Amino acid sequence: MSKKTATVRARMEPSLKKEAERILNQLGLNTTEAIRIFFKQVKLQRGLPFEMKIPNETTHEAIVEAKAGQKLKEFETTEELFKDLDI
Repeated sequence: MSKKTATVRARMEPSLKKEAERILNQLGLNTTEAIRIFFKQVKLQRGLPFEMKIPNETTHEAIVEAKAGQKLKEFETTEELFKDLDI
């Protein structure tokens, strides 16, 4: 059996930590278990266990506009939204 002697420390916003711990608790995990799972997946995947991408220019522009409150559409009903999306 391996000895668990290494320590990992990280600084983050308290609200992020609290919300993540709340979700982990609902999953039956504590922070240490979640970090251990993450590290094991990094080892198995030989990288991050999820996809990370830099958005393309179109997506980046849309994100900037949305954060600035520009070019946003509003709909009264889901039917109007679906019609606008052509679905």
